[in-house]
Order: sequence, then structure tokens, then C-alpha cells
Amino acid sequence: MKQNVTIDKQSESAIKTGPNLSHDGRGIAIIEGKTTFISGALPGEEITYRITQKHRQYNEAALIALSTPSAERTTPPCEHFGVCGGCSLQHMSTNLQLKMKEATLLEQLKHFGKVVPEKVLPPLNGPTTGYRYKARLGVKYVIKKGKLLVGFREKSSRYLADLNRCAVLHPKVGEHLHELSELIASLLQYFHIPQIEVAMSDEAAGLVFRHMNPLPQGDKVKLAAFGEKHQFHIYLQPNPPEPVTLLTPQQESLFLSYTLPEEDLRLKFHPLDFTQINLAMNRLMIKQAMDLLDPTHDETVLDLFCGIGNFTLPLAKRAKAVTGIEGSHEMTTRALMNAHDNNLQNVAFYAANLQDTALNAPWLKQSYDKILLDPPRAGAIEILPRVLHFKAKRIVYISCNPATLARDAGELVHQYHYKLKYAGIMNMFPHTSHIEAMAVFDKE
Repeated sequence: MKQNVTIDKQSESAIKTGPNLSHDGRGIAIIEGKTTFISGALPGEEITYRITQKHRQYNEAALIALSTPSAERTTPPCEHFGVCGGCSLQHMSTNLQLKMKEATLLEQLKHFGKVVPEKVLPPLNGPTTGYRYKARLGVKYVIKKGKLLVGFREKSSRYLADLNRCAVLHPKVGEHLHELSELIASLLQYFHIPQIEVAMSDEAAGLVFRHMNPLPQGDKVKLAAFGEKHQFHIYLQPNPPEPVTLLTPQQESLFLSYTLPEEDLRLKFHPLDFTQINLAMNRLMIKQAMDLLDPTHDETVLDLFCGIGNFTLPLAKRAKAVTGIEGSHEMTTRALMNAHDNNLQNVAFYAANLQDTALNAPWLKQSYDKILLDPPRAGAIEILPRVLHFKAKRIVYISCNPATLARDAGELVHQYHYKLKYAGIMNMFPHTSHIEAMAVFDKE
């Protein structure tokens, strides 16, 4: 049960933190016999702290001052660190971030799944600033400040942070938050624009302005002029079910695209489609998945939760045939378009709810040599009972939630007699505690 704590100067004390970090990157110390999680502290530091929350089993505290900093402490790349809630680990070296995420993955595999990989894969890591190609920015006019804000929420708050720039957003957007604020503040409908969706392609930056009221022509003219000046694709998103429209440049397609140079592929996507936020890491992830699954020209592959074909199309260049399954007809239509545009004929796509345990479809009755799984955070527990019929000799599982990966790994190992061959992290979201992982299961 949480208790509020009255904060005063007398509550400040000194201590040395322990050797470990919590799963979300907080320092840990035993204070008065109780585990205490200290926001902003790193292992082995001598600090002054202040208790902020008391719970029955543990307490929470904040770092007030540093006496002896860790060698793994770094200078945050963003001036808004500590205020903005978009990143929580910028004070921590990349090396320590990777170690923390790897330790969390292995601990959860052991705790939730009762499994240990035969080999831990080296962490996949890429750029740590300017890496976000996708983001949802909040927009809010704050009367008390007399200012329109664009960006992410404050740390542990529902309020938007007052940001001038963002170090992790692609610089084409992250370095121009102030100009975006001024633009929206100049519109007649500024009070009715709650969000901007950022979607970057290799060559273009797309900004989708959600607006609750119809925009007058004058506002559209200002948005178009801003797009032309800064070379943005400007999209308008009225209240659903109204479709997204492209305002400028008018001669362009509604779709953006990204390339996979090693695969000689280009994939088109709608600016609101799910795509990986970190393009450099996506390319590394695909290469590792292809190397680990290693399909040959006489093998068939099943790609579950295939999206727009991010893994399906690279697989199709290697395998005899690939079947991609996704929950949305719109996404499978997009995936089929991408296959056609890249002249790949050995791939088929089907829309199906993979969380439906009563699902019945022809592709479920086939066998496959290998399977690639890339489920959402909820994992793939509902589809796992079908693996016995699929008879796949290898499964590569891409995960954005180590807890559900661990649960599913336990099922695959203990119920369906696979062995966990490899597992490792992918640093898709640097400076955050978010963990992406890849695991490989072989049939015993």
C-alpha cells in the first residue's frame, strides 16, 4: 500500500548504492532494512537521496546529490533530460544500458519461462541519438504559460514538457520543435490540434496533423507553406473515420517508403502504419533474423504478425515460398503491394486474428519448415498450440516484451519440446528501459 511522504530537508541522507539496477534502470540500496529504488542513481555511487514514496514491500527515492559518481555515468545528450519523460537513461553509458537490458531479458526468461538459452547473442546496437523515425507528439496550448507546447509528456506526469528540441528524434524533426510550436500557435484552429504523428522515410519526413475541427483554408495554406519551406510531407487527419489526406507536396504519393539496401528492397507504408521506429536497428535486426533462420530455396516459411512485409520479403528472396499472416486486411494489402513492387511472386498474405484460438483457415493446416514470429507486446501464446501441426524445425521469435517472450519460451520448451538455442537483446530504443529481443528455438 502506497503512503505519501512529507518531504523536508531532514529527510535527505547519504548512502552508497548496490551493484545492480532495477529493470527500469533505477539504482538499488537497502535502507533501514527495505529495498529502495533510487531514480537517477547508478550502481556503486555515493549519493545523497530523499525518500519520495513508501510502500509495504519497498520504498522509492530520488537522487539529490552525487558524492562519488559511477564511471558509467555520462552527460545526457538532451538539455531536457530529467524533465521530459521520453527518455529515462540518458545519464547511463550505452555499455551499461546494454548490460542492464541483457540481464533483464535473461532473468525474465529464467523466472517466467524457466528456460536458459544455450548461447547469449551479442547485443545489437546502433545510433543512440537522432534514431527515432516514428513518434507521436502531443500538442497543447498551456494558458498559464501563454505558450503552445509540442513534444512528449513530462516525467511521471500527464502534462506536456516544454521542449525546444529532442535529441532522439530524427534531427529533421527533433531540431525544429520550436518552429512547429510557432506554426501551430499561428493557426486559427490551434486549440483543436492535439497530436502530430511523425513518420520518416529514407528521403522524406511526414507530419500528420490530427485536427478535431475542420481547418479553414488559411490554416491549410500556412501548413503547406511550412511543409514546402522545411521539405516536409504534410498530412491532415480529421476525426475518424475520415481518411488521412496529403496536403503537400500534391504531386507525391500518399505513401512513404524505406529501403533495405542489403536486401535490395524498398517497402512502402502509410504514415500511420506500424513500422519500426529505428531504421538502422531494423536493418540490423533483419540481417540477424535472416542469418539465424537461414531459409533455403527448397524450404517454406511462415511469417506470423507480418505487417507490411518487413521480414516476409527478405525471406521470400531466400526461401521456396513464404506465407505472411497479419490481423489487418489493410496491412496484408500493403504487404502484397510491396511484394508486387519488388517482383516477388513466391509469397502469399492472409488476414487473420492470431489471438483467436478458434481460428480456422487453410494455411493453418499446412506444415512449414521454419517460422518467424514478430508479435505485439501481448506475445503469441494463442497461436503456439498450432506449432505441433506446423512441424517447423526452427522458430525465430522477435519480441518487444521480454516477459511475454519468457512465458512463450516456457511453452515452446516445456510443452512443445523445442530447445532455446539463442537469445539476445536489440537496442531498438536507446536511453529507455524498453527491451526488444530475438530468440531462436530448434525442434528437439
